[in-house]
Amino acid sequence: MKIVVADDSALLRDGISSLLESADHEVATAADADDLLQCVRSAGYAYDLVITDVRMPPGNRSDGVDAALTLRHESPGFPVLLLSNFIATAYLTELFADDSHALGYLLKDRVGRVDDFLKSVELIANGGTVIDPEILSSVAGRQTPTTSIDVLSAREDEVLALMAQAKSNAEIGALLHLSDSAVSKHIGSIFTKLGLAESDPGHRRVRAVLLYLDSVRTRSREPIPFGTSSL
Repeated sequence: MKIVVADDSALLRDGISSLLESADHEVATAADADDLLQCVRSAGYAYDLVITDVRMPPGNRSDGVDAALTLRHESPGFPVLLLSNFIATAYLTELFADDSHALGYLLKDRVGRVDDFLKSVELIANGGTVIDPEILSSVAGRQTPTTSIDVLSAREDEVLALMAQAKSNAEIGALLHLSDSAVSKHIGSIFTKLGLAESDPGHRRVRAVLLYLDSVRTRSREPIPFGTSSL
């Protein structure tokens, strides 16, 4: 695969690049968000994946996130993996609110788990999604007390599982042989039972999926994939 690695830390940038090259990937690098955008645009989006730090110059705030959102706006579904030293749930809901395909958000210490990291890279490049379990736990911990998916009916659990696979309402209806209105009713019930307020409509679907993924994560606490047929 052709991958761009963007990080203002030369040490981390070169380390990730070497790791990817050892797995037979072709790697380009960028030291800041502007370089990243220029690199991808000048290549006509001919890369299979971008791996970028959340915080980079020139602003040293959310420049990596902003660049990721820009790339995915200009080329919908463009594969991006964000790396961070810290948990920032605000970035998570912003990133995953519209489309979770080909998207990942991992803490940087995951890079040290080489096999898992390379699997995550492959999964995201092929349209899947990976979220670090520590981030999932943080999001789930901020929910209201009534957030256990055990409160859901069997049908609601099926619907939520398909939501976690990034299925649209129409796709869920086709798979479960339900009408559009029935799917919407089940999703509304899921939101209510999980205590997800209507005041946050843009993020309720994301938060419901995160709660589901947090409930099924493995005891080994490996990064959890969704948006694929594996769940």
